[in-house]
Parts: sequence; structure tokens; C-alpha cells
Amino acid sequence: MNLESSPFRPGQPVPLEFFVGRIKEIERLHSMVKASIHQQRLTIGFITGERGIGKSSLANFVLRLSDEECNTAGCHVFLGSVKELNEMVGKTLEQLIKESINKPWHQQLREFVGNKVQKIGMFGITLELRLSDDDLSLLTNNFVQGMNNLWGKLESQRDGLLLVLDDINGLATSTEFANWLKCTVDQFAVSEHKTPICILVVGLEERRQELIDKQPSLARVFELIEISPWSDDEATKFYQNAFQSAHAKMEKEELGTLVRYTGGLPVLAHEIGDAVWRASRSLEINEIGIYKGIFDAAEIIGRKLLEPQIFSAIRSERYRSILRKMTGNLQMRFRRAELATQLADQEVKVMDNFLQRMKKLRAIDTDPEVRGGYRFPNLLHALYFMIEAERAKDEKIG
Repeated sequence: MNLESSPFRPGQPVPLEFFVGRIKEIERLHSMVKASIHQQRLTIGFITGERGIGKSSLANFVLRLSDEECNTAGCHVFLGSVKELNEMVGKTLEQLIKESINKPWHQQLREFVGNKVQKIGMFGITLELRLSDDDLSLLTNNFVQGMNNLWGKLESQRDGLLLVLDDINGLATSTEFANWLKCTVDQFAVSEHKTPICILVVGLEERRQELIDKQPSLARVFELIEISPWSDDEATKFYQNAFQSAHAKMEKEELGTLVRYTGGLPVLAHEIGDAVWRASRSLEINEIGIYKGIFDAAEIIGRKLLEPQIFSAIRSERYRSILRKMTGNLQMRFRRAELATQLADQEVKVMDNFLQRMKKLRAIDTDPEVRGGYRFPNLLHALYFMIEAERAKDEKIG
């Protein structure tokens, strides 16, 4: 068994062959693309959902599906580090050109930007779009006209355009970006040119709200596509497809253990699956490998997601002490009153502030089924907190 042949891809959009579920969301997004083509107009959507829910994977799936079934040209651009509007437009155009390599319409895109594309790298197989500040400003300020001109180059070979603007954290706080989006929608609506273009913005719900705060009209502009966690059946299908693709075998009961810890989040499924694959060291996946993999995955997820967001934000030693006592036993739920009995007097005084802070950080939620109760959004998170509590206990004893 080759450890590096894991069928799982932590931290990356899911490969198309392992994509499961999301039928309603796919249908809505696919309908938006088809509407832009049939009506020769702009459609714009916002794909949202919690971290790790599979927003990027869904957008990537729709992009590939639209290429095959709707004859679109398009790109998926990640904008996490981008804060300036000109840079966003430049990166989007550059990604569109890069993703067209080996496509019949690549030359038309090259012609659109003239001599601004250069080959870089040792073998000259990577492209870079080198536009001046004046070029970027002109393209940004005349984006609709630019897209109309671009479409004039492509319409003989393609039926529409699909642009996926992903990870907009840096842009969501920009009034300039919010106003640009609204202006772009308005200009496409009154343009004499008929350009079939669909724009999908991908981000957390907080990012959408930030944009609406900057430009309230965006609330009615976006078609909202909200992604829910996987069902148990969908998570089961994902694991079955992934392990079977690598010719690995697992009992149905053990598969249920993986589903339980996944909590419907694809990001956790990939981390758990990859950790179990490495821990098992065999194509016969057994209980020992599964539980070792789950603990390893909890450590990985904790370091990647929880430590930066939670432990760095809770510096008070009293808060950290409460967290360790709260998670001393692996359970999804706890009551405020029960937690208070485990705390020192000084910790009880700050307990409510701590709980509110943890809710704001999305480390815990109010339990709707229990009066005065709280719950962890995911069992893997609870497991990591328990591990951290045990580690802190051992350090104190040592």
C-alpha cells in the first residue's frame, strides 16, 4: 500500500469523481448558467455556507458541468489575498486565460489582451498576464464594455461565460467592490450588447452581509444558494466512493463511525479519510486504524482551524481553564449549570462571558433541545478540545 496514493484531498476542492449530493443546489446554479445563455444577459449568484461545507467544490463542479453541457468558457479564481478592485479584475482575466490553455478558444483570449501575456517558468508553460496600472484601471472602470468585447471574440466557439469569484474575504469589506458589483449589474442590464455571462460569488454568509451593508441593493441582486451539511447517506456514499477507488475495504459499522465524526462537513471527511488511510497502512481498513486516524485528524483539524481561530483569541488563562474543563469528557452537549460545578469561584465569574465569546467564535452553539444547554457543532472539534485538555493536564503534572 502506497501512503501517498490516498484518494482524499485535504484542503482542496473535491475531485469531480468523488462529488456527492447537492442535487438541488447544482440544479439552481445550472439553471442560472442556462438562463444567462438563453436570455443573453447577466445572472449573478452568491454561494454561501459555513467553513468546510464544500462551497468551492460545488462551484468547481458547476463550472466543469457548464463547460460540458452548456458549452461555456469560464474560470474559478481564488481572491483570498486580494483587497484592491483592479487586482481582482486582473487576476480574474489572467485565470480565464490560464484555464483556456489547450482549449480551442485560447487564441481568441490571447488576441483580446494583445501582447500582455507572457510565458514564465523553466519550461515556459505557465502564463502570466502583465497589465499596467492604467490597463487595469481602464478594464475595471469599463468592465461591462470589456466583457462585451471579449464575448465578441468567443461567441463563435462558446455559448456563454461563467466566472467564479471565490474567497472574497479581503474584498467583502470594500465599499468600492460592493458598488462595482451593483454598477456592473446595472450596466449589463441597459447594455445594447447581449452578453451571456454568469458570475458566481463564493463566501461565508458574513461576507455577503458585509457587502450588503456597503451596498444594500445587493440584497436583491444576488440569487442566494446556501449549502447545508451532508446527510449521513451522502457522507457514507463519499467514503464508499473514495475507498473503493483505491480498492480499500471497510465494514459497514466502521464506515458509520467515520460518518459520525464527519458531521456533514466535506473538509472533515477529507481530513478523516486521509488520516485513516495513513494510519491503517493496509487496504483492509480495521477499527484500530479508524480510531487512530480519527484522533490524528482531530489533531490536524485543531492545528489548522481551531488553534488560529479560538486558542489565539482566548488568551485569558481563566478562559483556557474553563475550556479544558468543559471538554474533559468527549460529548457533544453540556449544560451551563453542570459546567459551573466544575469551575473555581473566579472562573464562574467569567463563565458567561466565556460562553458568549465561544459562541461568537462558532466553537459552540446554543442547544435548542436543552434549557441552558450548549453543543459543539462537530464531534471532531469536541475531540480536539478533549485532547488539548489532556495535554494540558499532562504538562501540569510533569
